[in-house]
Amino acid sequence: MHVFVTGGTGTIGSAVVGELLAHGHTVLALARSDASAQALKDAGAEPLRGEIADLDVLRAGAEQADGVISLAFSRNFGDPDSLAQAIAQESAAMETLGSVLIGTDRPIVTVSGTPWVPGRAATENDPLPTEGPVAGRARSVTALLALASRGVRATAVRMPRTVHNKGTGGFAGLLTEQARRTGIVGYPGDGTQRWPAVHALDAAVLFRLALESAPGGTAWHAVADEGDAVRDIAAVLGRRLGLPVESVPQESFGPFGPIFAMDQPASSTHTREALGWEPVHPSLLEDLENVQP
Repeated sequence: MHVFVTGGTGTIGSAVVGELLAHGHTVLALARSDASAQALKDAGAEPLRGEIADLDVLRAGAEQADGVISLAFSRNFGDPDSLAQAIAQESAAMETLGSVLIGTDRPIVTVSGTPWVPGRAATENDPLPTEGPVAGRARSVTALLALASRGVRATAVRMPRTVHNKGTGGFAGLLTEQARRTGIVGYPGDGTQRWPAVHALDAAVLFRLALESAPGGTAWHAVADEGDAVRDIAAVLGRRLGLPVESVPQESFGPFGPIFAMDQPASSTHTREALGWEPVHPSLLEDLENVQP
């Protein structure tokens, strides 16, 4: 399959590109810079210069592909306004990509987050949240999945709050970055809230499986660790960085504060049983041992 990938040089995307190439697919990937283009070439993919906001470029990439994996998301989301802008940009990109595939029965796999459900681990059948700072992403993913009724094999891989590789990435990575800036490994609340996690290389396998075989209109959970207590994550980071660990106001984390404070475990039982996905790479707490002081 010739696959068009957006976001192909990020933590998840680079793993997805490698996974696709290792299993006989060819890859055309969006590249927003010369450095990204070179990284894609070095990996064995063909770069297509452009950004997520270049809708004509996205349309051209999807038109020449047998399938699409949409991963790109702006990194400029340090405040509520920029986060809303990034979500709107992503929504326009998914709408463009999906429209190209209408009536073709070709697959498109997009990314979203696992939902949170009070009192239990979220499952693949739980709906995405329609309120809150990232509700716009839920609406755009839901709209894409609805294209299954119009001849698009649209699926979504729901990612946990931390996608990690070599000790970096996701919400745990944001804790690390903030700790280095402030000199404190801070966490919101009492730290008993749980965050699910997955190794990027395991997540990449699920994206490939969804692309190859998942039915249209379905959502899958790329969850290896159902939920680690945030204070346990912070404790490992404190030891690795040689910094004190303590609770801090959730406002310290900007627009992500309310999400950081939530208890949000998630299950992947259905995904494993239906698609045969089985994570094999290190857990989050094991991988954080790679964090350097």
